[in-house]
Formats: sequence, structure tokens, C-alpha cells
Amino acid sequence: MARIAGIDIPKNKRGLISLTYIFGVGKSRAKDILAEAKVDGNIKVQDWNDDQIAAIREQVGKYTIEGELRSEVQLSIKRLMDIGCQRGIRHRLGLPLRGQRTKNNSRTRKGKRKTVANKKK
Repeated sequence: MARIAGIDIPKNKRGLISLTYIFGVGKSRAKDILAEAKVDGNIKVQDWNDDQIAAIREQVGKYTIEGELRSEVQLSIKRLMDIGCQRGIRHRLGLPLRGQRTKNNSRTRKGKRKTVANKKK
């Protein structure tokens, strides 16, 4: 199993797919990394040699990924909450940010349903 950027990437998958297991690396960035490292994206990770792994590690090191990227995202969200803008308030309340309706859907953001009982007369 190859270890790149502190992540054990799966060895039985193609190189292009296995690089996407790193936070901050999607398919297009994985294609760029493999192209710059001169490695074919269709061969499996278990078939990579040490030189190819070293070249890929070097290319991955050029990008902001994993822990550094996660902290950057958290700081951006915290900044929005501190300045009290609309998106920050929605983050604070745990509601969707980008104009989605919340009457029927948005269960992912709101969490499990909380039943409210009627008042007795």
C-alpha cells in the first residue's frame, strides 16, 4: 500500500481513482498530478515503482491538501460566523446556506426530525 501525504491509498485501484482518497484531490487534480509526474493513470497503484511514487509525492506536495486544507476551510467558516453575515448565521444555525428551501427537505443539515407536540386545551 502506497502512503502519500499521510494517507494509505488503496493499491488495488487505478492510480487516478486512488489519488482521490486524499482530501483536496479530485479527479481533475489527480489527472494533473499524474501528468506532471509522467505516470499513466490507468495502471494500478500496486504496479507503481519507487521512482513513480516519489514523483507523485513531489507533485502532491505542491498543493494545499489534507490537514492544512481542512484547517483553512474551518477558518473560512469561522470568519463568516464572526462577521455575522448571512452565510455565517446559517452555519451557526445548522441550516442550508445557498438558498435551498427548508420546509420539506434539508434533512442532512437539520438532522433527525424533532417532533413537536400540540398544546393541550
